[in-house]
Order: sequence, then C-alpha cells, then structure tokens
Amino acid sequence: MFVISSREFRDNQKKYMDLVDKNEQVIIQRGKEKAYALTPVGKKDKYFIDPETMADIQEGIIQYREGKTTKVDKADFDKLLGL
Repeated sequence: MFVISSREFRDNQKKYMDLVDKNEQVIIQRGKEKAYALTPVGKKDKYFIDPETMADIQEGIIQYREGKTTKVDKADFDKLLGL
C-alpha cells in the first residue's frame, strides 16, 4: 500500500494510476484529516456515472421519502424475485 500526499499524486499521476492498475492500493492524503483511495472504475461500475441511472435513483429516494412505497414481507421476496 502506498500513502502519498496530494502534491505527490499531482506530480506523478501516471505512476500511481499504473500501480492501481496492477492492483496496488494507493491512498492520497490531503492534509491531516482527509484521505482518498484511488480506485479504477470498470464497466460494471458505470451505473454511478450514467446520468439516467442517477436520476432514477434520485427519483426512488424522493418516492421513498414521500411514502410512495410498498412494503414486502420477507416471506414474499423469493416469489417477487421469481426464485
């Protein structure tokens, strides 16, 4: 694992991205209180980037807060999911 400063990361981005591509952990320390993990985003992670998906998630959160949900009993989960 590598723990580096934000300045070190800025100065050597390619080096640290290459390390992450080789499954090394890179933590970027920013000041004394903040740290960030450098992680590659793959095809399976694209739902976090897709604006339509994010809009759907936000709409679901709004519906939940407004009480526009249906409670499903635990016993009915398999039936609901077709298992």
